Amino acid sequence: MKLKNLQQLGGLSAFYLALSYLLGIAIFIFALDYLNIVEPSQKMDVLVNHQSLIILTNLIMYVVFGFFLLLLNLALYERFKERTPLLAQIATAMGIIWAGALILSGMVANAGVVPAVALFHENPAQGIVYWSGIESVANGLGGADGEYLGGIMTLFFGIAGLKGGTLPKWLNYYGILVGAIGIISTIPGLKDLVSLFGMSQIIWFIGIGVCLIRNIPQHTLMSMDNLPYTSKRTDS
Repeated sequence: MKLKNLQQLGGLSAFYLALSYLLGIAIFIFALDYLNIVEPSQKMDVLVNHQSLIILTNLIMYVVFGFFLLLLNLALYERFKERTPLLAQIATAMGIIWAGALILSGMVANAGVVPAVALFHENPAQGIVYWSGIESVANGLGGADGEYLGGIMTLFFGIAGLKGGTLPKWLNYYGILVGAIGIISTIPGLKDLVSLFGMSQIIWFIGIGVCLIRNIPQHTLMSMDNLPYTSKRTDS
């Protein structure tokens, strides 16, 4: 695959990731009213009544999301590797691990839906316990208790872009901020920041997507602070 095509594919992937976040928020808040559901029995009722929607949502937000996240990481690595190879390697490695964890999260959750519902119809108490176990594993893989993997990935891509001038400066600083929020969300008592991380990352994904789709030459993104220095050297 040519580099230009990979960059554009990465840009389209970034747009999908942003759209997936928005779609997931709409489903969980408006269609399932999941924010107001806290009891295991309530979660089980939602699962029983909306099996197909939950399976589809898990596919969109975790399984397919993880695939496109992998493509985005490959595109960003190609863009960053010449100027900041070490930072690009760290960010990409964490991004690939994150993508794998999200895919596993969605697959584990979907694998447990039908057995949980069947068990619930036979023995409601056991069905609730079974689904609680499945949900705990899926949430752990999906970062519900802290977005460490996604935070590290976003933070290091932000630092790499800032040092190498491979993305607009504002987007690099914003990525560092979003990544820091994700890492901080792993601290006990601060897991509510996971939602802030997800919503903030939507803007980061869109910004990344625009840069990759337009395939802006890297040298045009270098800091303007270097221009006077370059001019002085030329004049001398």
